[in-house]
Parts: sequence; structure tokens; C-alpha cells
Amino acid sequence: MITRQRPAAGVWALLAALAAGIALPSTALADETTAAAPKVNLVLDVSGSMRARDIDGQSRMAAAKQAFNEVLDATPEDVRLGIRTLGANYPGDDQKRGCKDTAQLYPVGPLDRTEAKAAVATLTPTGWTPIGPALLAAADDLDGGTGSKRIVLISDGEDTCAPLDPCEVAREIAAKGIGLTIDTLGLVPNTRMRQQLSCIAEATGGTYTSVEHTDELTDRVNQLVDRAADPVVTPVAVEGAERCAEAPVLKSGLYTDREEFGRQRWYRVEVLPGQELRASVSVSADRDVNPAYGVLLRAVTVKGREIVRGEAAGNGRTDVISTGLRHPKRESDDDEDASVAETVCLQVTHSFSAASGVQTTPGLPLELTVDVVDGPSPSHDVASFGLGRGWWLLGALVLAGFVAGLLWGWLSRWRVAVWRTN
Repeated sequence: MITRQRPAAGVWALLAALAAGIALPSTALADETTAAAPKVNLVLDVSGSMRARDIDGQSRMAAAKQAFNEVLDATPEDVRLGIRTLGANYPGDDQKRGCKDTAQLYPVGPLDRTEAKAAVATLTPTGWTPIGPALLAAADDLDGGTGSKRIVLISDGEDTCAPLDPCEVAREIAAKGIGLTIDTLGLVPNTRMRQQLSCIAEATGGTYTSVEHTDELTDRVNQLVDRAADPVVTPVAVEGAERCAEAPVLKSGLYTDREEFGRQRWYRVEVLPGQELRASVSVSADRDVNPAYGVLLRAVTVKGREIVRGEAAGNGRTDVISTGLRHPKRESDDDEDASVAETVCLQVTHSFSAASGVQTTPGLPLELTVDVVDGPSPSHDVASFGLGRGWWLLGALVLAGFVAGLLWGWLSRWRVAVWRTN
């Protein structure tokens, strides 16, 4: 009996060891994936001013709730999302108590959409606007992990808890080097609120956006949450030139620069035959500007001939304006020319103008994306009559229609002949 039991015990021990050996890597992998998951903390102002009914005929609070519900539905599965409030609980006049009024409404972690929506539904505009304390607490909520971290602050007013300056709080967070970005959105903003929220965002490399409609709020928060799930790309600072001949040569990547009012920036990109150049630019107003503005992105040859352009106009409802273009470089029929790159000059021009009394230097920040990729295969090139492969499909449809018409006419005549015979 003893002799028979020992091998069995040995086998079970071996199986247990193998199972442990197999399970450990998968467990470690799961832990690593969780640690690298992007985190987003939505920080919502629930102060008394959110009762104002000036967003699409409803209160600011109602617009925020509607936007949050749509954002929660669209949040990517791999994003760890949380919600923090400021000014949601203390309705009194004691500033000391009011400036401590920030709470975690929904903890940062895997998203239970139903639970998060139920929590948002309970919010009622109540008290003060402790932006600085809320940002400090929101940064703590995001502690841990190696993935990207982002705070999205939605507010309709300035911080009411001085001397704790929220700009200084943002700079303090940035100085910790934890890779946390703060984006801010101002609901129906005034000048002072715009300045404060812009300062907070700029301190951490984030963005500021003015919002006056519910759909704008929904779209912008969705963009920021989606951006958190994208691979982190650090922009490269570059200095464009006044002329193409002096411009820096850029490869595929993300670049930042500043462009002064009434000036232009030039950059160069080398594009081989068979490649396609895709470029986009965003220019943001980090100070008060006049409401009508636009941005123009042009691709031209070194001799100044325009190849393609992209342009967009704004009316003061947003502080960021973007446009893009695509330029496919045809395959060369000459083997010697197949390795010769074409120099494409990219010109960025904007028509922002500074409001009265606003400093014009430094220039407005711009973000330029350059992507040089393999172009479409020759089989996808445009063919005869500009219809490409669709020409053959159109011919087949015409032929099929002709044959169907003949058959239908023959069947109709046959049925009439049979009816007359009967």
C-alpha cells in the first residue's frame, strides 16, 4: 500500500507544480496589463452656479449629466474611469468648510456604467468652487500604475478658495513628474474663468476648451477619454521657418511650435514615389482672441506650386481649430526615379487676432502631425473616366440590367400569348 501511494503523491505534486508554473505567468501578465491601463478622472463642478439655465434651454447641471451619460456609454473598455465632484455637498456660507467640499463620486477603476450613471443622477448644484483642492485629490485618485493619467475638469466658474491658486496646484502636479495631464472645459465662460482654466491646462500640457452647447461638451469629453486610451506620444518641439527653403525637414511624428499673429510657418517633408503624405495641424488660443478666425494648411512644391490644401474656420465657440490634408505621390515609371524623394513644403497660416490689450507674444501654440505611409496599391488607382475599378462594376450593372429587361419583356409577351389562347 505504501509503495503504491508514493508514486501517486509524487504525480500530484508534479501536476501541482506544473499548474503553478503555468498560472504564474498568466497572473503576472494580467497584473501587468492592469498596471498599464489608462486612467481618467472626470472632475465636475457641482457648485450653486450650475443651476443657471443657459445651455440649450436647460441648466448647466442638466447638460453636464446628459453629456456624462453619453460619455459613460462610449468609454473604451480598457480605460479605468472615475468621477470626482467639487461643491456637491456643503450648501452653507462657511468658506473653510466649503473649500473642503470635494468627494469621489465613483472610484477610478473598471467601469460599471449603470452604477456610474446612477451616481451622476443624484447630483444637485450646491456649494462652493474648490478647484485647487479638487485637483489635488483627483491626482491622488490616479496614483499608481504605469499607464497614462488624465484629469478632465468641467467647471462654470473660477476657484473660490483663494489663496490656494489652482494654477499653482497644476504646476505642483506637473513638477511631480508623474505624467498626468489636466484638460479643462469652461461652461459659458467669462474672461477671468478662461484665463484660470487655460493656465491650469497649460501647466500640464493639457488643453482648454470653451463650451456653450451640450453636444460640444459631450464630443470634447469623449475625445479626451479616447485620447487617454491612445498610445502616449511625446510631441517634439520644432521651430518652423519663414520660407520653405529654410524650413526644418520633418519625418513622421507629432510636433509642437508657436506661430505669431499675422505670420506663417514652413516645414519640409520628403515623400518617395508610391508614398502618401498625411498632415494635420491644430492651433489653439491660449489667450483672449477676436471671435472670427481660421487656419490654413497648404502643401506646395519647392517652386511654389500648390498641391493640396486644408482649411477650417471658427466663430469663437471653441479655442482649438484643426484641419488636415492628404497628398499621394504616384509610383515612378523610371527605375532611376523610384528612389528620388519629392520635397513637399507645408505652410501653416492662421487668422487669429488678439483682443484689445492682449499680448501678442509668444505666438499661439500649434500641434502638427506628419505621417508618411505607403500609398494605395496600383490596383486602387483611378482608371478610365475617373471611376477606377467602379467603371467595371458600372458596366456589369448596365449589362445585367439590359439582360434582365430582355427577359422580362419576353416573359410578358409569353404570358399575354398564353392568356389570349385560353
